[in-house]
Amino acid sequence: MYETTYHKAGSVSEAASLMTSADDGKFLGGGQTLLPTMKQRLAAPSDLVDVTGIADMKGIRAEGDGVTIGAATTHAEVAASDMVRQKLPGLASLAGGIGDPAVRHMGTIGGSIANNDPAADYPAALVGLGATVVTSKRELAAEDFFTGMFETALDEDEIIVAVKFPGAAACAYAKYPNPASRYAMAGVFVARGNDGSVKVAVTGAGQDGVFRMTAMESALSGNWSPDAVAGLAPDADDLLADIHGSAAYRANLVTVMAKRAVAAAG
Repeated sequence: MYETTYHKAGSVSEAASLMTSADDGKFLGGGQTLLPTMKQRLAAPSDLVDVTGIADMKGIRAEGDGVTIGAATTHAEVAASDMVRQKLPGLASLAGGIGDPAVRHMGTIGGSIANNDPAADYPAALVGLGATVVTSKRELAAEDFFTGMFETALDEDEIIVAVKFPGAAACAYAKYPNPASRYAMAGVFVARGNDGSVKVAVTGAGQDGVFRMTAMESALSGNWSPDAVAGLAPDADDLLADIHGSAAYRANLVTVMAKRAVAAAG
């Protein structure tokens, strides 16, 4: 690793100030992506601003029929939360399937969505549930927050403080994980809102990251069952292809995972 200066921020405002004064700073959450990247000498930030000790960025609380999760909350904490399990079981299940126990106890929801890896799980939940990302400057709808592969709408000194998830009548997530990394080769989050609206969000397969399957949403609006999505798949031309699977393979995986998610949602 290259030489860097480590800072432990005590507040959101202090973290933003430290970042503004740094030559080339990076915010540090769980470090599950940033630290390995630095060890491989693919990144060399002048400063690391650790936000995991900021009280305002931690914890899970009820908000109406939904939940608000602090950005520094770990995947393990989301998965173990009785509140999340009761209100949004699909979100709890998703968090419990991220990586391995070591990753889940270090990685944070804020760090995951800020990195916006195209194969990460959380983006599908945020888009599928119509979540709102709360930052140090503003609030952003999930679909406006994720702007492309490894890209978000965040400014350089902008910090994710929390994520607001509305309640849902039913929701579930199903993914086909890469056997080595546990990242999704195709993951599908389905949700039926309390108002009857349906959203289907896909991660792991798209060339630009998370995306919605509107054809599946229309089908499920009229028939909430796995059969409704059985004959629907995304255009393979828009999907990733690599040594792990072709675009056509991923297109089929999206259909299979969508069927499993709907079945799990009940």
